[in-house]
Amino acid sequence: MDDVPGHLLDGDPSVRWQALRDLADAPAEEVAAERARVVTEGWGARLLAEQGEDGRWDGGVYRPGWVDEARPFFDAWTATHFALETLRDLGADPAAPAVRRAIDLVRERVVWDKGDGRAYFDGETEPCVNGTALASAAYFGVGGDAIVETLLTSRQADGGWNCWAQGSETPSSFHSTICVVEGLLAWERAGGRSGEVRAARIAGEEYLLERRLLRRRSTGEVIDPRFAMPAFPTRWYYDVLRALEHFRVARPEGDERCAEAVELLRGKRLPNGLWNLEQTRMGPVLFEFDEEGEGFPSRWITLRALRVLRWWDAQTPSSSQDTSPASSSSSA
Repeated sequence: MDDVPGHLLDGDPSVRWQALRDLADAPAEEVAAERARVVTEGWGARLLAEQGEDGRWDGGVYRPGWVDEARPFFDAWTATHFALETLRDLGADPAAPAVRRAIDLVRERVVWDKGDGRAYFDGETEPCVNGTALASAAYFGVGGDAIVETLLTSRQADGGWNCWAQGSETPSSFHSTICVVEGLLAWERAGGRSGEVRAARIAGEEYLLERRLLRRRSTGEVIDPRFAMPAFPTRWYYDVLRALEHFRVARPEGDERCAEAVELLRGKRLPNGLWNLEQTRMGPVLFEFDEEGEGFPSRWITLRALRVLRWWDAQTPSSSQDTSPASSSSSA
């Protein structure tokens, strides 16, 4: 454990158990014991306690029950959709009784806000929303096949997805595409078998890789400077750390087109060995993670960055750099 920053091991069980598994190579029984704490204390227990008996969080599915639906767009992160995404991020054990009860309530009682009576785990229409719902369905072991079918029919001609598409020729969105490929991969890893799904996922991944995870293919310009700024929780937004987390699982052998994004991430390491949280997604939340906030070191960003570098440097040792804190630069 000497290589794991103490900042990670003295935090919430949701961070600690992932650091033990992914960075410390701790014994399986130690990892399992720490993971079990996620649903009994800290952020995981608090999140589960926020669920209503109707299966929903904050009275809504995608948007909380108190939101004025006349507003055309409103980011709030307190409703069921994002609560389930956060529960996944925390790594709550799907087999834990408290988690099973929560998921059973969603499966049995929660339908989408749009009024068509469709069950939550059957998905809705927008690919960015469906990708996240599919990842949750797969993670919690409740299928998601209906969502997969919807996603296969909503692809863009360039291989990705876009929630605001006006037709198949609309360029894809990084935001939508990362949500979808994460969901498809989760479905496959949960036992889904389909050549069509695998081909669709790979095409979506290629859309991102052809652009080196942050650049326009036509001009080579950075598409959006925020893509280079690690965020947590990610919600429906894209950034390169989120993409690299996907590719370390989807392509364990590595892909040279990730190199620029990896080195960008490596260069953000602080002298103390940690990484800053560079942006937050504004909007109401059920509760705050007990970190200092944007512009300060983050356990979540550090955990995710370290496991990306561990993956990358294991596959491409000749291109890896000295990753000791003293040799790393700050990203102020």
